[in-house]
Amino acid sequence: MKYLCLAYEAESVLDALSQSEWDVLRRETLDYVEELRQSGYLIATHALQSIRTAATVRQRNGKLSVTDGPFAETKEHLGGFFLVEAQDLNEAIRIASRWPSARLGSIEVRPIEEELRVESRYGGT
Repeated sequence: MKYLCLAYEAESVLDALSQSEWDVLRRETLDYVEELRQSGYLIATHALQSIRTAATVRQRNGKLSVTDGPFAETKEHLGGFFLVEAQDLNEAIRIASRWPSARLGSIEVRPIEEELRVESRYGGT
């Protein structure tokens, strides 16, 4: 089953890292990406640019609204994602727990819906 792992981080925390701390975190991340790729777990991964480059789009009553930045006012923002193939949620959580920036932020793990449900979007779950 496929799981999307959403990496949330506080930009201020990452910006406060020294160059050597950043270099270590970056190297650990690249090494873990390679480990996941070689083990067959990793499907895709991408970092996102700063929230300062984001736009939030809404369409309400035929009117378009675009605002700068993310909609949610939180300390942590979506910084990137990785898509993995795992046997179950527990294995996906184990994979996500080893992502280096999980030490500084959080990783949300969600199963992928292979197709949009007929009965309702979330099926009452």
